[in-house]
This record gives sequence, C-alpha cells and structure tokens, in this order.
Amino acid sequence: MSLRLQATHIQPPPTEHHDSEGESSSDDDEDQTWDDWVSDSILNRPCKSLFENRTFDTVQEALAYDEVTHGFSLKDVTLRLSLDPYKRIRLINWIRKEHPASSEVVTLTGSETFFSSDEYLKPALEDDPLLQIVPDDSDSEDDDEPEKGEAPKDLAGATRRISALQRKLEQAKQDLVYYRGFVGQRLNLSSLADELKDSAVASTNHAAVPLRDDDSHYFQSYAENDIHSVMIQDKVRTATYAKFILSNPELFRDAVVLDVGCGTGILSLFAAKAGAKRVFAIDASDIAEKAAQIVKDNELNSVITVIRGKVEDIKLPDGYDRVDIIISEWMGYALLYESMLDSVLHARDRFLRTGGVMAPSQCRMMFALCEAGELFKERIGFWSDIYGFDLSAMAKNVYNEAVVDIVGPETLYSTPVVVKDLFLGRIAQKQLDFSSTFTLVSTAERRTKIHSFVLYFDTFFTTSSEPIPEDTEVYVVREGDPILAEVWPVGGRPHLPRRMSTGEPLKGKGRPKITSFSTGPASVPTHWKQTVFFLRDPIIASEGTIVEGMFKCRKSEDNSRELDVEIHYQVKDPEAPAASSETIVQLYKVR
Repeated sequence: MSLRLQATHIQPPPTEHHDSEGESSSDDDEDQTWDDWVSDSILNRPCKSLFENRTFDTVQEALAYDEVTHGFSLKDVTLRLSLDPYKRIRLINWIRKEHPASSEVVTLTGSETFFSSDEYLKPALEDDPLLQIVPDDSDSEDDDEPEKGEAPKDLAGATRRISALQRKLEQAKQDLVYYRGFVGQRLNLSSLADELKDSAVASTNHAAVPLRDDDSHYFQSYAENDIHSVMIQDKVRTATYAKFILSNPELFRDAVVLDVGCGTGILSLFAAKAGAKRVFAIDASDIAEKAAQIVKDNELNSVITVIRGKVEDIKLPDGYDRVDIIISEWMGYALLYESMLDSVLHARDRFLRTGGVMAPSQCRMMFALCEAGELFKERIGFWSDIYGFDLSAMAKNVYNEAVVDIVGPETLYSTPVVVKDLFLGRIAQKQLDFSSTFTLVSTAERRTKIHSFVLYFDTFFTTSSEPIPEDTEVYVVREGDPILAEVWPVGGRPHLPRRMSTGEPLKGKGRPKITSFSTGPASVPTHWKQTVFFLRDPIIASEGTIVEGMFKCRKSEDNSRELDVEIHYQVKDPEAPAASSETIVQLYKVR
C-alpha cells in the first residue's frame, strides 16, 4: 500500500431525481425502505413515557398512556401550536429533561424560549424513538391532500394524494437526516464531557458551560512541584544554563534581563548572581507565588521582580521599556510541543532592544533512522502474546502517537539531518509550522529492520545576536562530564570558571563564544528524552539504503499546545536510486 492516510469521508445527502422514466420503481423501493425503517425500527420499538419512568413496548402504547393518564396528547399539542419538526423535537427533549407537570405542558403557548434553544435539540434520552418518528399531521389543513378517511373519488384526486404524500415523505426524510447530522455535530464537540459534567447547573439556569482553553490547562500543569523537580534535576539542562550565564559576566553585568516562564526562578537567580542590574521573572501559573518567596529567601528581591501573568499581557515596571537579554527554558518534547516559543517570540518583539541577546539563541531539530527494536517490543510487540492470547489490537493506536522515550546511540542507523534550524533572533511565529525535505542514508552493516524515525533537538547559546556558524557542532554531555559535577560558588565567593565545554574547536579568531547541549541519544538522557515515530511497516535497510521524503509539523487544530506531524517517505535501493518507489505517509500526534 503506497499511501496510509487516515481520513474521514463525509458523504453529502443523496441528490433527489424526479425523472419520469423509472420513477415508479424508484418510489416503490423508497416506500419499502421507509415502511421497514419506520414501522419495524421505530414505531415498534420500546418507548418511555414523557412523564413517568415507565417504558412501553411500542411508541403508540407510550403515547396512549400519556394521553389517558396525564391528559397530554403530543399530537394535539403539536397541531395546536403549529410546531415544525425542530420545535417538536425541542418540546420532547424539554419535557424529558426538565420534568414539568403535564398540566404545565398543555398550557404552553409556543412562545417559550426553549422552542428556539439549540440546547434542546440534543437528545435528553439516548435513541429516543419519539424524536425519530414523523409527526402524523393528517388532520392539519392541506389543500393538496384529502382527509385520511376519504377515498379519492377520481384519478385526478388519487394523483394529487400520491403527490402530496410523496412530498411529505421526502420532506420528513430530509428533516430527519438534517436533525441527525445536527445532533451528530453537537455530540462530537470536544467540550461535551465538560458540559455533561456540569449538566445540573446547565439545566437550572441554561447558561453555557465555559470551555477549558488550552492555556488554562497548560499553566495549571506547571503549578505543581513535581514538574519543576524533574526539570531542575535534569543536570544537562540546568548546568548548561548555569554555565552560560555564570561564565559570561561581561554579558550579564548591569544588564536588564527578562525571564519568560520563570517557574521556580532558577534562571533569574543565576542572572542576578552574574551581575544583572534588574531581572523581571514572568510566569502565568501559580508557581509565580513560590518564585517570589524563593527570591525573598535568597535576599535578591532588590534585583529580581516576579510578575504574575502572561507575557502577552504584562507590562514592565515604570522606567523599563526594553531589556538587554531574554532568557527562557521554553523547549518541549520534539522541541515545539507546548508552543511556549510563541510567547518567547512575542516577548522578543515587545521588549528586546535592538542587538539584544536571546538565550538560547538557536535550536536545531534533528531527524534520523532509528532501529528501536527494544522499544518496539516494549510498546508494541509484546501485545501479540499475552498468556497465549493475541492482544495486538491494543498496539494499533501507538502508530498514531509519537512516543517520548529514551533510545540508545546504538539504535541510530543514519547520520542525523537538520529538519528545522530556528534562529530565535529572527524567526517568526508563522514559521513554526513548517515542511522540510530530508534524505537519510542507512549505516546498517547488514540487513536490518528499522522500526522508527527519531527526532531530537540541539540547543545553542551565544553572547552575540547573530546566528552561530553553520559548521558549529553541538557539545554532547557524556557520563562523567565535569559539567555534571560542577560546584557553583556559594557565600558570595567569586566564581572560578572551568575550561569552557562548548565542544567546538577554535578555528580562528573571531568565532563567537558558544555553549550548547544535545537531547540526542548520544547524550546523557535529559527530561526531554527523544521523540520516536513508529512505522506501521518497518523499513528493511542495508548499508547505503536511501530513505528520503518530507517532514511536516504544525500546531494541532484540536489543541494549539499539541503538534500534528506528517512524515512522507520513500525507500530507495542505493544501486538504483533513480528507480521509482511508492510513497508512504504516516500521521502522528505529539501530546
């Protein structure tokens, strides 16, 4: 199969044809279908009374019971109020949801607000047959249709009756299709679970349930201690930030610094210790309160000001319009998950002075072939034999979701390539949705089953406002690296910097001073791990096998903090690279 696109196909309602030839046989087929559908599937189905918790064998029995016991005739009220199909549906759902007395219902005038409320188009009772039957309005005035009890007196009368019945039938079927589609749309809304949870409130005041926005959930998730503990104990991350800030006092001395998404305020503390004149620490979550206390406990509140709010909304204190440096740890899984970079770029455009420094200044998204055999067994393969049973259906969704986990350097079977290079000094928000071509060449020494692609990112810090040289190599932190055991000065003693661990050899004067770290498989693991995209059909690769294609990444329409990824690829024989091959497409969610 050359294309694996998961798509939802929506078929439009069938077009009605009224050709004279074959009309009779077509109508016969439609009448038969309608009779089967209505008589067998609806009218003869169990139906609950509108006023009691009592169920009857058929719709007619339920309606007759309500008429005899409660003095309510659905047919009579529908005719008296001249209710169209939608108002009739609202009436039924209103009765079932609000439980009014029958005496109250028979006095309705048709001007009540619920007759125009979409809330009552949602079924109050699942699969309610009363909502699906066509109202019997044969008693209504219809010049084209004689009374039901009267037999047509001539051919012309019979023809008029047939035509009227056909029109009514087609209108009823169209109304039912529309209603089902309308309700289907409403029931597929992602907010339905929240609405149902608060249905008691909604039924009392009919107020709309506020939808949870992406930002609120995001900021709430950063209010807890655990997530900050994980990030600070990520030594590759925290020690690299500390090294860049504390080993560049000439950059931070007397500088005004903005810390976007400050969390506990650790980066702000580093900046203050490096000699910053003022530091504005911004965070929209509840952690800002703890950050303010941390600043006070460390007697740095004369330098650091914690501001609670979104960076898009806040204002800097009087006398400060621009800052010299923006520091932020904004990176998420697959680099762009959580979309915090949008806020950092907004802060850059609002507050960073011309020539100011972004820290980090540049990130590269790296992409490679990954054998991932052990991870495949752990996440997918083991389901095929559980105590002798096949549970492989449980693994199917894994192919639709990116997996965030650690893979070892030995699992890489190609040299990684850059699929996106983000220079934070100039990149625009609209460029964060992107497509990038790639060509990967297998380094497998023998025929190997490649189960996945892998994505990770490299991060660079520089004291200039210019991009790093293209040939800059990232520094890879390995076990035993001095940066992991760095002891930072306490008690106000001056910092004695170690030799810079930048990983880039000096290739002449004038090269910028660069600090960097990688989240790739070769590095000591970070809390970002790697992002693995499992393949439904593994690639069988030998040395030199070429895998080329396109990597597409964009914010999810369902949640702007999540990512939708498409990977299009072809596998080519190195001995015949020009030969055509099928293109395979897989879609993934990063969340």
